Amino acid sequence: MAERRSGAAEGLARLSEWADAHLSLLRNLSAGMAVAGVLVLARSVRMTAKFTSALDIPVAFVEKNVKLRGKLHQITERGLEVEHIPISIPFITSIQRKWQSKGLLLVRLAGVELAPSGLAWLQQELKPKQMIWFQLLGREDLALECLVLVNKGRFLSVCLNEEILRQGLGRTARIEGLHHDSRLYWKLHKRLLRAELKALKKNKGIWKEESCSERIRDRISNNKFIQTLKQFASWLRSSI
Repeated sequence: MAERRSGAAEGLARLSEWADAHLSLLRNLSAGMAVAGVLVLARSVRMTAKFTSALDIPVAFVEKNVKLRGKLHQITERGLEVEHIPISIPFITSIQRKWQSKGLLLVRLAGVELAPSGLAWLQQELKPKQMIWFQLLGREDLALECLVLVNKGRFLSVCLNEEILRQGLGRTARIEGLHHDSRLYWKLHKRLLRAELKALKKNKGIWKEESCSERIRDRISNNKFIQTLKQFASWLRSSI
């Protein structure tokens, strides 16, 4: 029993000697862990912050094309008005709620020029308070250029940017906020062009309307009476 006590005392003494010899190392290690803890806390605060304006969103979020979650409030000609729903961490979120301001983000469908029928389709398909995901691609003034995703069922999500074009309810446009020569720009632009091409091949939406108007113009231009009138008008102008 006495031998065990002396062995334990000897081990404790050696540990104390090692700690005294490496005191500066232990202090630096403690300081490093404290700094790491502060960085993790700062990152958690930023990830759980509720953004109420496009200007609140860090530049790094836009550059890294971070995907955010939100609750839809209204659809207007300017875009989708969305309430940002941040990641919830019990302790941090409960503190942040006390000083968070209110406001909605203006989200636009990047790379899409909406037709009036497209706006009506969005207002019919999307419901107020519906949860959506929006991936940041760019920021212009107070609007966010995004890929907007909605869940269809438990395992399926639909990109509204592509679906609008697939239904022939808009045209492809420049993706604002992305560099024109970047890989991501052309990757997304090709996706949008393929969706638009499907509507064009099937004469859906605005492409059906354009094909009808083209057929009417062709019939008018091929009409013999119209051709005679054109010939008479040209002869009249030359004789005056």
